[in-house]
Amino acid sequence: MAENKGRSVMEDNFVDDDEDDSQKDKFLTFRIGNEDYGIEISYVIEIVGIQQITEVPDMPDFLKGVINLRGRVIPVMDVRVRFRMQAREFDDRTCIVVVNLGETAVGLIVDTVNEVLSIPASEISKPPRVSRGEGSRFVRGMGKVGDAVKILLDLNKLLNDSEMEAVATVA
Repeated sequence: MAENKGRSVMEDNFVDDDEDDSQKDKFLTFRIGNEDYGIEISYVIEIVGIQQITEVPDMPDFLKGVINLRGRVIPVMDVRVRFRMQAREFDDRTCIVVVNLGETAVGLIVDTVNEVLSIPASEISKPPRVSRGEGSRFVRGMGKVGDAVKILLDLNKLLNDSEMEAVATVA
């Protein structure tokens, strides 16, 4: 699958080099369980609170269904379930981070959104080679921020080709 970075609504019509540079090394960070994760800000369209999700039959368990976001149908994925973590009840801190994956907008359900951080490439190391299980394919690198480490995700690998086709069909 070809890499295609997400664009915000404002960027759809016009992108200049200054705006592109302002997103360089920027990551939206969020928490799932006890760990902090990050995704490139250039993929993020918007962040919304949890809302009613309409279940769609015959989807993988981590694809919870779809939401209606201002008239647009957006498939949503529970990142906890995708990472094979124990599911939990949604609360007032639970958010949906809407991102562009390829040509499709997808909502990522996370426990809570933290902040946008600048993590230069020099502070990102390769993921540890502890496990080469399916979960490790999602990790782009480990971002060092002070004494903390943020797990940086590769959004293009969150869904394989057949899963992406299923999501695109729903959207």
